[in-house]
Amino acid sequence: MSSIVVIGSSNTDMILRLSRIPAPGETVLGGSFATAAGGKGANQAVAVARLGGKAVFVARVGGDIFGEQAIARFRDEGINAGQMHIGKDAASGVAFIFVDDNGENCIGVAPGANAQLCPADIDAASEAIFGADAVVIQLEIPIATVEYAAARAHAAGVPVILNPAPAQPLSAELLRYVSVITPNESEAELLTGISICDEASAALAAEKLHAAGVPVVIITLGARGAFCSNADTRLSRILPGFKVNAVDVTAAGDVFNGAIAVALAEGQDLESAIVYGNAAAAMAVTLPGAQPSIPYRADVLRFLEEHAVTLNGAWLIPGSPHPAPVQ
Repeated sequence: MSSIVVIGSSNTDMILRLSRIPAPGETVLGGSFATAAGGKGANQAVAVARLGGKAVFVARVGGDIFGEQAIARFRDEGINAGQMHIGKDAASGVAFIFVDDNGENCIGVAPGANAQLCPADIDAASEAIFGADAVVIQLEIPIATVEYAAARAHAAGVPVILNPAPAQPLSAELLRYVSVITPNESEAELLTGISICDEASAALAAEKLHAAGVPVVIITLGARGAFCSNADTRLSRILPGFKVNAVDVTAAGDVFNGAIAVALAEGQDLESAIVYGNAAAAMAVTLPGAQPSIPYRADVLRFLEEHAVTLNGAWLIPGSPHPAPVQ
């Protein structure tokens, strides 16, 4: 089983489902309320664990009931939570999520203890990082910590998968440490200045990121799938997504990132990894909530079988330990 270190945020999600997302100054009645575990880092750690990887989570939570519940949940998921730190002077992170009848969402986040994750926490986890098959990072923690973690992993020869969300500018130095970057369309536009409207524009954006030093670029396109570009093999194409009835897209990107991390760490080629990620993300959007919606490996393999997925004429074999490599 591949070891994957996820460095990032842990939140408790407060979810309000409404017929539509309120406009500024507007109140919309008639919704339902629920809480669920979330945070991009936590979501990706759970996705790694459920989809076939050995997950180690490096994060900070507050010394409150939300933090205690989060650590207990991670242990129940089989995640190594030994590198999680409890901040006594900060609350745990929370996110307030509006979800409409079409499954679209609007999110506000109070980072709390996530904002205190620091380079010293990365040093404390150095043994796990140096022994990992991949390190996965997002941007809901301080950017200085992201840069430090990426530099440490890169120096040790450990592949860095960066999910640049929420969107923000990134330094040239950070991009040189990244092996795989996974922006969505708006994040790719912020990083490159290129509006993603078709495969050609996605290819141009990918070329700019390759020029910045990133070997593999995956631009997620929602229900349309994902555009992938490999500077070494000159692969450049869209791998289509799966048609499903979306209920809640909250954690789709996180599930995709966890899935491709597992597949790539297991030695899968890029296209197979993306098909696995597309399938896992498609399953996730059919259920409400972030972590409650994350599927398990066996379910994703069954989904692929039901959809008779082939890639370049080769089967992604359900029932195998992982998606079959394409020769």
